[in-house]
Amino acid sequence: MAAYLIVDVDDLLQSFRDRGIVVDMQELAVGLRGGAALAAGLMSADRLKAVAVASWGAPRRGQASDPQSVFKAAGYDLFDMPQRESLADALIMHYFSFDPEPVDELILATTSQDLIPLVRRVKTTRSARIRVWGSKDVLEGTEFADDVIFQPLESLLGIQTKNVAVYIDFENIAISLNEQGFTVNLDHLIDRFVMQAKAHGQLVQMAAYAPWGQRGTLPPLVDSAGREIADDAPSRLALANIDPVFNLPGKNSADMRIARDVMSDATHSDAADVVIMASGDRDFNEVLNALRSRNKTVIVWAVRGSTSRQLENNPGISIEYIEDFTNLQTHQSLSTSALSGGETEASSFMPSQWTSVILQFDRLAAKLKADVTTTDQLIEQLLEVGAVISWERGEDLVAQATALGILKVISAHSDMMLNTDHPIVNKTRLIRDRIVVRVNNTLGVRGWEYVNYGFLLKGLAMDRELDRPGCNYSDQWRSHWIDCLVREQILVRELVPHRHNPDDLVPVIKLRADYEPPAIELDSPADLVEDDEGEVDHQWAGVTLKVLARTEPETADMVRRIVVSVEQFTSFRGFTWCPLGSLHRRLRLYDTGVSFQRAVEYLIENDAGEVGEYPNPQSDFFTKGISLSLDAKICRMILTERNAFVRLLLTLYERNILISEQNIEELDSTGQWDFDLWLSVMETENVLNPVPTRAGQYTLFRTHHTVNLVAEALR
Repeated sequence: MAAYLIVDVDDLLQSFRDRGIVVDMQELAVGLRGGAALAAGLMSADRLKAVAVASWGAPRRGQASDPQSVFKAAGYDLFDMPQRESLADALIMHYFSFDPEPVDELILATTSQDLIPLVRRVKTTRSARIRVWGSKDVLEGTEFADDVIFQPLESLLGIQTKNVAVYIDFENIAISLNEQGFTVNLDHLIDRFVMQAKAHGQLVQMAAYAPWGQRGTLPPLVDSAGREIADDAPSRLALANIDPVFNLPGKNSADMRIARDVMSDATHSDAADVVIMASGDRDFNEVLNALRSRNKTVIVWAVRGSTSRQLENNPGISIEYIEDFTNLQTHQSLSTSALSGGETEASSFMPSQWTSVILQFDRLAAKLKADVTTTDQLIEQLLEVGAVISWERGEDLVAQATALGILKVISAHSDMMLNTDHPIVNKTRLIRDRIVVRVNNTLGVRGWEYVNYGFLLKGLAMDRELDRPGCNYSDQWRSHWIDCLVREQILVRELVPHRHNPDDLVPVIKLRADYEPPAIELDSPADLVEDDEGEVDHQWAGVTLKVLARTEPETADMVRRIVVSVEQFTSFRGFTWCPLGSLHRRLRLYDTGVSFQRAVEYLIENDAGEVGEYPNPQSDFFTKGISLSLDAKICRMILTERNAFVRLLLTLYERNILISEQNIEELDSTGQWDFDLWLSVMETENVLNPVPTRAGQYTLFRTHHTVNLVAEALR
């Protein structure tokens, strides 16, 4: 009788790790071989051909024992197969091609479909049985599903999963890693913490305790490219199913909160079997002893050189050093990789702790009237603005900025200067200068006391100098940087009463009196935009719509949409103006960022439109609106085009011809029409309605106000 057991070792071990199942390698190997012999009805396991398949030369991290030696000692043939793509072919060639005896029992221990070809190609007897042992039936839904016996591997081996809970004193771990010269790579730590926890069982709870969001309380948290991501830390933890628990800065606050949660969770009926504490603090020794008294398996993750002797000498606690199951970089190696890798187009350049170092260095240098400062002076400046909460955190921040190449030490007396060639320095300075100069020029030119927050956002959106990779891509990005400059005590943010509704407070921005702005002029066409009073500073007067279409086609299209929409609204309602906010919402689908704003400015500059505050019959307050000068050449030309297009639609309607781009073009073959534009204008203004399920075909709203006016003019 020929009986085979094929064990897909790499696949099974990975499956156990993914589901948090801890197995004893010896029990797995012996249990599989003995169970297979019993299932095949053999008197002895020696009569079973057991094959352990794996890429035996591959490195294995986190294994308590060597699988290769264990399976060999248990009586298996070791079959080395680095390339899984040809796994089945190699097994058939090596074991089944030259064996004239058909197989009576074939057992596949796997959770992968890579071994399915064996079911089809191995020569078997008529009464042969084929079994699959695994966590899932990989042959379900295939042509072999009815002929193959599936049995859950865990039930066969009697494997029981232990529940694991992890409590991370993140402030302690981050500071300890930093003190040992490691950069705190948050993404890498999350990945390795989750993996290491699953190696002990089923992960049911994971929490990380720190003063999240408290500026300067933690060493810089970075990703692998060296980008500082402290502000994103809670969201990144939450995405990995790690609960970011906030505690106040300071050792006692964190210790008390963690100890309370650990002991509270341990009293529940469904409490975890394995408790992992990520901290080297001796204050947790009593808590961990209490867990041991409740028959819990207690493990401590700690950093070498920063771990309490009491914890290391506690016989009831297992210590796992974080350096052993992670691959963290040192400050120097991170600097090398960050500068060599560069920034990608997709990466977002956001404010960070490096921003504080650069901005405060410049402020200090301006105050000292020198390009060089000492380390102590810089740390004092960071403490003064609240960028760090202690001298130790300031030293950490300056040391990492130096390692990253942002700062350069130029003498043995700790004199340092900014590395002006560093990309982070260049971008930070550019963004600061563009925002500060815009605020300063607006206040100086217009004589205002402050700049409206929304007005500032609009101006920055059109600042072409900020169009760099990772910059100026959204109002949220611009808001982050404005708020950053407020934090760094360069700008001032206040709430002032709205001029029309004193009960409504609006955010405004001022420049700090003690800050000296750089001498930069705003000279691009988009630098000054419409303010709250409708004033405009563009030089677009006399520019024809045809010229505008060549330079800014999206703005030219938006001019046509605005004129058509405002004229229809005012003529139908009997108004002289149209609410500007409602108009923008109506046309927002076609606004590519600033085209609506620029189109309004173009109309104002050419005396074709006017923006102002109008009395609203439905409100006690004035409403910002736009009115048209219908005698202006631009308005006359656009409305003439609109009427000509509507006449084409009326002609097709009266001839009972379906309205489509093709039929309009056949009716008027002059080639003057931008069909995408005018069909969408007619659809937006409800002159045309698309035919359901028939793309590109429309029906005319014959009783529409504008259609009636054009029809009357024809008669």
